[in-house]
Amino acid sequence: MKRKILIGSTLLVCSLVAACTSNKNSNSVSAQPVAATQGASVQAKPVVYQIFTRLYGNKNTTNKSWGTIEQNGVGKFNDIDAVALKSIKELGVTHVWYTGVPHHAVIRGYTAYGISNDDPDVVKGRAGSPYAVKDYYNVNPDLAVNPANRLQEFEALIARTHAQGMKVIIDIVPNHVARAYHSLSKPAGIEDFGAEDNKSVEYARNNNFYYVVGEHFKVPDFNTGNAQKNYRPLGGEVHPLSDGKFDEKPAKWTGNGSRLAQPKFDDWYETVKINYGVRPDGSKDFPELPAGFAQQSVQKHYEFWQGKSVPDSWIKFRQIAEYWLAKGVDGFRFDMAEMVPVEFWSYLNSSIKHKNPDAFLLAEVYNPAEYRNYLRLGKMDYLYDKVEMYDGLKAIMQGKAETDVIATVQAGMNDIESHMLHFLENHDEQRIASPEFAGSAEKAKPAMVVSTLISRSPTMVYFGQEVGEAGALDSGFGDPSRTSIFDYAGVPAHQRFMNGGKFDGGQSTPAEKNLREFYRQLLNLSVRESGFNGNYQELHSVNRTQTSGYDGKVFAFARWDSHQRWLVVSNFSDTEAREFSLQLPTSLVQQWQLSHGGYSLIPHLGEGNKPVVLDVKNQHASVRLTLAPLESQVLLLKY
Repeated sequence: MKRKILIGSTLLVCSLVAACTSNKNSNSVSAQPVAATQGASVQAKPVVYQIFTRLYGNKNTTNKSWGTIEQNGVGKFNDIDAVALKSIKELGVTHVWYTGVPHHAVIRGYTAYGISNDDPDVVKGRAGSPYAVKDYYNVNPDLAVNPANRLQEFEALIARTHAQGMKVIIDIVPNHVARAYHSLSKPAGIEDFGAEDNKSVEYARNNNFYYVVGEHFKVPDFNTGNAQKNYRPLGGEVHPLSDGKFDEKPAKWTGNGSRLAQPKFDDWYETVKINYGVRPDGSKDFPELPAGFAQQSVQKHYEFWQGKSVPDSWIKFRQIAEYWLAKGVDGFRFDMAEMVPVEFWSYLNSSIKHKNPDAFLLAEVYNPAEYRNYLRLGKMDYLYDKVEMYDGLKAIMQGKAETDVIATVQAGMNDIESHMLHFLENHDEQRIASPEFAGSAEKAKPAMVVSTLISRSPTMVYFGQEVGEAGALDSGFGDPSRTSIFDYAGVPAHQRFMNGGKFDGGQSTPAEKNLREFYRQLLNLSVRESGFNGNYQELHSVNRTQTSGYDGKVFAFARWDSHQRWLVVSNFSDTEAREFSLQLPTSLVQQWQLSHGGYSLIPHLGEGNKPVVLDVKNQHASVRLTLAPLESQVLLLKY
């Protein structure tokens, strides 16, 4: 969801979320951090490449603010062909997250295909928010060459992605749907959300929505509060449906939990909140998991829910997930998962895993106190590591923090580190190269090395990140610094790499080509080298206190398994080199079984670096290193 309104909006629904995910219940799980990950099981380490599907294949460079699809163009499923997918695969990618695929509200006429027109008064931007889903059983018609065959065109993209050896992830947005939700494509026997609701009451267990009984919905007042840039739908363009009205009686609760018949501009007013059987006072109206179920297997969770009576919304979202699994989708990214009760996730995810044990389940969760509940009770595979690792690295890159924070974050995550997806960009966050973030894509290099190699967690890259896209456009509803998810637009740095559909970097600048090569080397290291799926020990603390020249702009750690020994050292300073003798603690020397003598350390990132020597004497080991500004060295010990 749109990050700039997340915090305030989340507070509005805390009464619901607290009841569903309280850390004080008998199933709550607390962290048990240890000094180093020992005996870690080896598993595939995913690399996720997030594509904003509407933008990825767009070759149009007009970029008019509030431009129409005819003016600014739009990417299609068919643009992501075998050539494009091979270029993605070259980066070491294992999973492609196609963002914005389910049919959401858009301001474009598709009535010839039986699709109703959407009202600009309850649509953000002209292209619409991908998180205001209108029909869960079909895909965005904008993305198809032939809208009548849009589902078949997406199925062909799934097949092409699989043919390149990568898996497919799409969004499911369980917390809310578009105000005008209506599925044209739902299978027989499935009803639309709200079709059977009792609208005379605020809440009923099997209602899909909450209602503001007796009141009409009113469009937000765009002239008050924090309305951006004197906002007008479609930038003020005249439109037959843009009249400040939207027919909804009774009004429904808004997606972020606002109970006002007239939500505010900063509310998620284009959506309505789904009812999961949480009463307005926050109490639960569904079965609770037994004590100790955090330690139970996903199969035990599946067995628990068999024969249980659950709210209707639970069943509807299970049907949606099963529909897409049957289409060949390999996993889901769950939007704002913490706004939905953890018991529902136990129900849904155990059902998904029963159908496909290898399904990739990623959740957007921002409350660290609830991470372990959503992993162990909710049976998520992965959570965003936004609030701690991302925020910490961003602060270091902006000069607001020193690298000490990395060691603290990683120690606190030690028991769940393999489940915390790392990223430096996504569709909600500012582009690294934007002035509002770091002002230069180069400044991401040390942070990206640390983020990618520090743990067994998956790594995610947002399309265009690998060529330094700056997100500078004012596209309409979307703000500069973020690539807009609401508007029709092109993505300049990515378009230069795309080179008219060749996907060969033919128009990229030398700096963009070099940056992409850095990402290619780094991501492939993380996927292919077994040591980065093994053990971890930070080397920062001992060197911070004992090593001359090693300061709060440097971070070092070791990774290893039974076959490989790695040292990773990064210099976050963009102006000054660092020179020091990196010290290895005695415990690591013993763990690595290093005897007296010299060992070659072979560089595996960048070009032109020569091997250096690790000197071992009397259980003490050190290596003399010189790091240029923003340089990282990834060194493999040669026995």
